[in-house]
Amino acid sequence: MELVSRQDPHLREVVWFGVRCRALTLLLQARFLLSFDFLFFFQALFNLLIPDHAADAFSPPRLSEPGRWDLLVEGLLGGLSRWDAEHFLFIAEHGYLYEHNCAFFPLYPLSLRAVAEGALWPLQRPLRLRSRLLLSAVFLNSLFSVLAAAALYKLGCVVLRCRRVAFLAALLFSLSPANVFLAAAYSESMFAFLAFAAMWQLEKGQSWLGGLLFSLAAGVRANGLVNAGFFLYSRSQCFALQLQVCSGSLRKLLPLWKQLLSVASSAALMCAGIFLPFALFQYYAYTRFCPPGAGPEPAVPLPLLQLALDKGYQLAAAHGVTPPWCSQRFPVVYSYIQDAYWNVGFLRYFELRQIPNFLLALPVTVLGSWAAWTYVAANPRHCLTLGLERRKSEEDFKPRAGFCCPSVFVYVVHATVLLLFGFFCMHVQVLTRFLGSSSPILYWFSAHLLQEHEPVLWSKGTAQQTTAPRSEETRLGQSPDSCGKGTSDNPVLRLLLSCGSITPLSKGVLGFFLSYWLLGLILHCNFLPWT
Repeated sequence: MELVSRQDPHLREVVWFGVRCRALTLLLQARFLLSFDFLFFFQALFNLLIPDHAADAFSPPRLSEPGRWDLLVEGLLGGLSRWDAEHFLFIAEHGYLYEHNCAFFPLYPLSLRAVAEGALWPLQRPLRLRSRLLLSAVFLNSLFSVLAAAALYKLGCVVLRCRRVAFLAALLFSLSPANVFLAAAYSESMFAFLAFAAMWQLEKGQSWLGGLLFSLAAGVRANGLVNAGFFLYSRSQCFALQLQVCSGSLRKLLPLWKQLLSVASSAALMCAGIFLPFALFQYYAYTRFCPPGAGPEPAVPLPLLQLALDKGYQLAAAHGVTPPWCSQRFPVVYSYIQDAYWNVGFLRYFELRQIPNFLLALPVTVLGSWAAWTYVAANPRHCLTLGLERRKSEEDFKPRAGFCCPSVFVYVVHATVLLLFGFFCMHVQVLTRFLGSSSPILYWFSAHLLQEHEPVLWSKGTAQQTTAPRSEETRLGQSPDSCGKGTSDNPVLRLLLSCGSITPLSKGVLGFFLSYWLLGLILHCNFLPWT
């Protein structure tokens, strides 16, 4: 398989580093071996030492008494089932029983159920279904997060044309500030893998495979719909190039109408494929919650029925009760839930009592804004023309490599749109995991800052030999391909081992990644508010 090819030592290190950062708890029961194996160890330790915060979060009752093996699984991995993870595990076990469960898309819980009933079927006697679902979440998220790091590395090599920055960015992904959500029973790991792999395939010209992966990503998280913009931009770029090539000849311009029709139809088809999972899920929700008595009412266990009565949850196929969104012209349950249950909307989170949450989102907001400003300042004309103008310099010379290269433009726009939407329209504290699982820019720009401003990373061969930053080498006339040469030793470990001598900027970047990595484990696994 190309994604995990053994020919690239950098890719091997990315995968190995990711595996070590996501090591399973069962390995830790034998021996505490690897330096980065304490991800799940810490969550289990903090979950035992710190009492759970009494959060007003979804917490359905358990329908069966746990056995001793269930208690062991819960004690070791229970910290990974907090907050929204309860929704995913509940949906995987009971389906979409409550209306507000429909805010969580089906592909991830379906995958959990498939693994729990398939690969973990031999464990059904000692473990109840919930425990097997939790084990499935740990396994799948570990797998998807490692594959996402590998896909991010491959994508970076194609887009940045600088193997060093791509390598460093992929390693940083394994230390993501959203790391606890990549490990917990959340859909972020699965979405990151599908999104990064789709972007990579699209960059390679594999449009249909990229479209399929984007469509699957849209079945995992709602923001996967935004990825349709990559197809629209790709087709627009191709057509603009053809238009500039044929601009001098009327005879050549006539066939462009056919090309325009072909480009428009293929873009529309691909976008329809990306929107299809969302539309199908909204239709499913409509048939399940809207027509009272249209189908047999599901048998709801008494404890879950009592929870609905106590909390005011809307049950599926409740006789005589029609939710208000069902009567809308376009009945979309997702937007209704965001509005009615979580008060999500433009500027609704701008309250004095939410200042701590804005402070939580401040580092990723600054980093995302800085990335956009850096790119626009380095490529003002390219940004003004939306990257659709082909300049003479690009025909005669290879464009620069690294974060500021022309091909990064669409990714900067994508990240900026997500950042602005998240800051003004969402619960702002989720920005870290929202951007960390959806866009490569957070990792590319962090790697760019480290590579450009950290002398420890300029060494080649020995500690005494140093080179100028990559941008300087390119300005001096070296081929951008030289950016790809270098050793496959782990630059993140080199920075951590040299933490006393690295620059303040490097300390700030690594401090953000590692502090959020650690604080997320401490707070999230004990039901304390986090991002």
